[in-house]
This record gives sequence, structure tokens and C-alpha cells, in this order.
Amino acid sequence: GSSGVRLCRTAEELAKHAAYLLGGTRITQSTPKILIEEFAQGRYYNVDTMGHQVVGVGTAEFDCPPHFVFREVTFPAPLGKDEHERIVDLSLSCLQALGLGWGPANIELRWTKRGPVVIEVNPRLGAGPQLVNLAYGIDLVTEHIKLATGGKCALLKKRSHTAAWRYLIPDLDGTLDWIDGGTQAAAVPGIAEVKLYAQPKMPIIRKGDYQDLIGHVIAASPSRDQTATLLQQAVDLVNWTITPFKD
Repeated sequence: GSSGVRLCRTAEELAKHAAYLLGGTRITQSTPKILIEEFAQGRYYNVDTMGHQVVGVGTAEFDCPPHFVFREVTFPAPLGKDEHERIVDLSLSCLQALGLGWGPANIELRWTKRGPVVIEVNPRLGAGPQLVNLAYGIDLVTEHIKLATGGKCALLKKRSHTAAWRYLIPDLDGTLDWIDGGTQAAAVPGIAEVKLYAQPKMPIIRKGDYQDLIGHVIAASPSRDQTATLLQQAVDLVNWTITPFKD
């Protein structure tokens, strides 16, 4: 969920964030450690696989840097044939290199000037099985259960839609006065789900990770443009106010 993850552009920023992490606010292990990685600049993609097969490739946008909080996820990603093939080949190579040939996996990468660069490989379902189901009619959870109980999974696409997931992210800290519009948003045709996590009078303290999110809206339709329009229409119906904390 990007907890403790931050983009550091200078040695000073790195030193400050390392001191914050090692100060005990984020790391509780007996031997504290931090991980420093090169920042891969480029479009983000995530790949869902089952066994040795790539089910599909999604894409996502993040909220404001220096944090990595997801703002919107779209499945499938708009990719050309060559780009898709390179991502599929790289993903299957990751599975082979790590000995992951059974069950679900999720691979995150960015398309940089050097081409696709792997960020992480997770031997589990990703965060978006619901989008895969809405777009392709493939229920990855059910197919995983089939495998776990000795059966065979079926990964044939039943349709070819576009599904998108927009997170609701507050833009300041304070007390949530009210949040409303979820019922109206859910009534928009093509909206698959609306969930509001936050309750009135809750304190909003942004930490730059998944805990900042106060809700989400999911839309699906036969076309990418239509899905984007429906999603924005529903999101615009959800409103809230936050009273900043007093100094």
C-alpha cells in the first residue's frame, strides 16, 4: 500500500526520509532496514497472471508526488501490439525466473526509456480481480479456488469491456464534516460499485499511502471513452467537506 514509500530527489531528502523511517514511526522490526531503489520514470502497468498465462494488462495513475497513492486504475490498458507482447514476454520471464508456475501472480512495471522495467512480482492475486471480471468476465477468485481444490481453471474471455476504478482522495488534513452522494453515484448506469470508507467527524490525517483513501467508484462499459465519461459523472456526484485542524 506504499506505506513509508517516498520519491526522494536529493541526498538531503533521502537522509530526512530515512531518519523518519528509522525513527520508529514506520519500522518495528528488531533490526530496522530501509530499501533504496532507482526511480523508474514512465507509465505504470500491472499484469494479472494465472499459472503460465497472462490474463490481462492494466494501467494506473498516481496522485501527487512524492507519494505513490493510486488515483485511478483502468483495465485493460490501451497498448499497441508490440508493447503488449513485450510486457507479456517480460511477465512470463519473471514467473519462470522465480519459479512461479502455479496459481495467480501480479507483476507491476513501468515503461521507461529502456522499455518495460519490473518494479515487483507478487505471488498472489493483485488488487483488481473485480476489474478483470467486469472487463473480461473472468472471475480470478473463482478460478484460483478451482486450482486450489484440484480442478482446472478456465480463462477464456466472455466479453471485451473497459473497467475503471477511481479512488476518492482528500486534499487536506482536518475533520471530515460530511460526505454524501454515494447513492446517487451508484444509480448512474454503468457504475458497478460505490464505497465510502470515511464517516463524518473522522479525523483525516494523510500519510501518503493507501490509508489516505476515503472511498472509490468503479465503472464499466463496452468502450474506454464511455467508461471514462460514466466514471467522471459518478465521481462528480460524491462530495465532502473537511474542516482543517486548528494550529
